[in-house]
Amino acid sequence: MDNRAGEMEVFVAAAELQSFSAAGRRLGLSPSAVSKLITRIEDRLGTRLLVRSTRIVTPTPEGEIYLARAKRVLSEITDIEQLISSGGKVVPRGPLRINASLGFGERYLLPLVPDFLALYPEVELDISLTDGVIALIEERTDIAIRSGAMNDSALKARKLLESRRVIIASPSYVEAHGIPRNPHDLARHNCLTFNFQRRLNEWPFQNEGTGDIYRLPVTGNTSVNSGLVMKQLCLSGTGLGRVGRFHVQREIEAGLLFPVLEDFNPGDMEVIHAVYAGHEHLAARVRAFIDFLAARLAGEAKPSAEKLNQAENDSKSA
Repeated sequence: MDNRAGEMEVFVAAAELQSFSAAGRRLGLSPSAVSKLITRIEDRLGTRLLVRSTRIVTPTPEGEIYLARAKRVLSEITDIEQLISSGGKVVPRGPLRINASLGFGERYLLPLVPDFLALYPEVELDISLTDGVIALIEERTDIAIRSGAMNDSALKARKLLESRRVIIASPSYVEAHGIPRNPHDLARHNCLTFNFQRRLNEWPFQNEGTGDIYRLPVTGNTSVNSGLVMKQLCLSGTGLGRVGRFHVQREIEAGLLFPVLEDFNPGDMEVIHAVYAGHEHLAARVRAFIDFLAARLAGEAKPSAEKLNQAENDSKSA
């Protein structure tokens, strides 16, 4: 009888534990039985999935892909069984691996973790914060929270929030260096840049007379790889930066930062998505987390009209 789900369970155990012996102890099998089952899968697929050494076994690139998909299949089987046994209601449970940018993680994700776990105590969160782009399947990640356009058509995305980009300055920077009154004044200012995407270092502006959009290259003495780091440098008075407003909304409302050159702002948006591998039967824990984030972030990064107008008036009168 074909028992591919059972074979997948053996493979997952061997790959995660990096040992046929340890996998056998977990599943009540001998090391030789584990080895034979893995070999059966490899023979059927016609490719090597695990590299054996005297001490450990490690997945090949093909093995990493098989591991991620096998875990998803086994998770779906568990969800189906829970659905039937619980009378049609699945309780989200199990490990959930999330990757988010530093800025989003600090501003939104981490403060919401206690509330999510209070609602779903059987979910086990594994959170990584990095501004580097990751490959979901290869990194065994369930959800990545990122800004920008989607490049992988195999992935699905749900918009969580959008935020207008702004150029920001601190009172201490303006006191020392003055305030730019038009975009061409930036040639005399220290404009902080990003070191991972050149496009972000050509700041767009709108012509007041014609409404046309044009871009100006900017330069400065410091480059960073994170919106969170950019915010901290702007707060310290190091220079001017351009980020999504969600990064700095609290600091703007507190008077620690303020927007500049708003009359020339083209209104371009930084859009944040929850990105995940799309398939028909999304694991309950993945769906629950995305729904939770979308609900909690609805209306975020949209400051009240009173606060927005006050901040913009402050920037013009500075």
